[in-house]
Amino acid sequence: MKKRVLFGLLALLFVYIGYLLYIFVLSPKTNLQSIYLIPKDAVFVIESDKPVESWEKVSKSEGWHHLQKNGYFAELTENIQKVDTIFNNNHKLFEFFDGRSLFISIHMVSPKDYGIFYVLDLKRIAKLKLLKTYLNTLLNDNYTLSKRNYHDHEILEVYDRKNKETMYLAFVKNQLVASYTHTLVEASIDQYQEPVLGRDLSFIEINKKVGYEDLFRLYLQYDFLDEYYKRFSDKPNDWINRMDENFLFSGFSFDLDENGTITADGFTNLDATNQDYLKALQKSGTAERTVPKIAPKRTALYVSYGFESFSDFYDNLMIVQQDDPGQFDSYEAGISKIEKFLKIDIKENFISWIGDEIALLQIQSSITKGKNEMALVLKTNSKDDAKTNLDFVLKQIKKKTPVKFKAVTYKEHEINFLSIKGFFKLLLGGRFEQFDKPYFTTVDDYVVFSNNPNTLKSIINDFTAKETLSTSKDFQDFNEKFERESSLFVYSNIPVLYDNMYDLADGNTRIQLRKNKDFIICFPQAGFQLMPEDDLFESRLVVNYQDVEKVKKKAQFQEGNMQPKPKNQPVKQQEITEAVFNLKPIYPTDLNAKSFMKKYANGKPRFEVELKDGLKHGRYTEFYTNGVEKITGRFKNDQQVGTWRYYDDKEELVLKKRF
Repeated sequence: MKKRVLFGLLALLFVYIGYLLYIFVLSPKTNLQSIYLIPKDAVFVIESDKPVESWEKVSKSEGWHHLQKNGYFAELTENIQKVDTIFNNNHKLFEFFDGRSLFISIHMVSPKDYGIFYVLDLKRIAKLKLLKTYLNTLLNDNYTLSKRNYHDHEILEVYDRKNKETMYLAFVKNQLVASYTHTLVEASIDQYQEPVLGRDLSFIEINKKVGYEDLFRLYLQYDFLDEYYKRFSDKPNDWINRMDENFLFSGFSFDLDENGTITADGFTNLDATNQDYLKALQKSGTAERTVPKIAPKRTALYVSYGFESFSDFYDNLMIVQQDDPGQFDSYEAGISKIEKFLKIDIKENFISWIGDEIALLQIQSSITKGKNEMALVLKTNSKDDAKTNLDFVLKQIKKKTPVKFKAVTYKEHEINFLSIKGFFKLLLGGRFEQFDKPYFTTVDDYVVFSNNPNTLKSIINDFTAKETLSTSKDFQDFNEKFERESSLFVYSNIPVLYDNMYDLADGNTRIQLRKNKDFIICFPQAGFQLMPEDDLFESRLVVNYQDVEKVKKKAQFQEGNMQPKPKNQPVKQQEITEAVFNLKPIYPTDLNAKSFMKKYANGKPRFEVELKDGLKHGRYTEFYTNGVEKITGRFKNDQQVGTWRYYDDKEELVLKKRF
């Protein structure tokens, strides 16, 4: 009897071994690729071949631990945290799964909310019917498991009684799909036989190029980036719109070093229907970035376009524009109109002296907190040639238009006014349309344009004081993480850019931004680079983490020193000394204006001064809030002259000083 039982057990064991042998070795391979199950509207897709190992490295990093203290970030990563809990509680099980590809994708499920979708490749073990049963062992009394059918597939619903949330899971051939948003699991089942994203030729092109080393890969689908951006702001964003119009996909292979710096290398492809500018850039070579020589340390955003020569880029732009005859005819007509009216030659008077880099700078205002100033920088082949040609153009403008503007000298830099409406939009494209009839000056080997003359003055001030990006060790160290030459380079100083982010955000996002500011500025520098590679752009993305307290102490990352006045503080009687005649600088935006006035909140004038060529020249009067004169005197060529007088609010003379 014992032998019969023993042989019976051995027979069952052999049958089971045979079953496993069939499942893992002999059964036909009907594996389905994970990417086929990701719904087509994914904004971001994250892929890892070693999810447990990769997750452990990320979750143990200093930057991640810092972010976990933050409620806003915790909300954004809530679903990832839930999965992490399962990882920790069932570590041995998931070690067995490690080495199997895991995909995580993000989808907008409403205008202000997103869902996260997971796909895990179980390979042959998906055929084990015991696997579904084993899921019950992962659950404790806080969870209940239920099942329902959807289009011939069983969906398992794991309900969390404590948090009142449900995770939805389904087995589709060799893949396990899961999400806290049931519509994503259903969309995956609906499309798996006719996948969209996984069969998109543009996505496949990028997917083949991205390597399989490092922590994980990330793919970005630009068609849905604008929808993701609307989660944070209802206001249109030009940069988001341009990326949506010009790019199709980016793919990056990520790595994380011991200092918390994230480096991503990959590729980006272009939208064939709207790529004139980038296609011309791709065919025009690269250049070393040199604009940091004059860009202030407080630059919030630096966008550099590089090429072997601007004339080559311009010629390539003309060639690709001919693919759209209507657009090209309109361009030629616009250029011809300007040339005939002013009797100038665009190629000779502009294109000939522009060198191998043009750049956009967004600079934190030194005048008004929370405001940003924009500048267009053109590197010259020869600043003497640039001056000669620009002087000729100004002379022609003076002859042909009623514009009367006298050059203003500021710290040995001459500021002029280029009164050609829509010129830069026509010459360089729509991304430069905001520079309409700008002021300009020459700083070192660069011609700088801005609609606000005070922006030019602030750039001159920082260049003179050697407070530029090129003198910043933080920027130098960060810049070394990129190739020296590029076609497109974008650098962002996040703490300085924060104010601009705040201005663009809607009400709810502003509340979150204020609350979580320290968790944003702990990544003080971010950079993105494109370099030509066949028909693609080789791409690099770098973001560095620093201790937030160290960031706050570094001058380059300071957002400004304008602090709010403390409330409910007793007003001390101020001693009246000659220091009352030490007046703050003014910033007129119209250098042709005859006077400049600043008002109190009640609408009454705070002070008024006469101007000449943008400088204080003539009578100056300062007032109390009730309209009574406070200080009177005169300026000559921006210098105080003659006798200045200070009055109290009863119009009694208190002090006077001779200049």
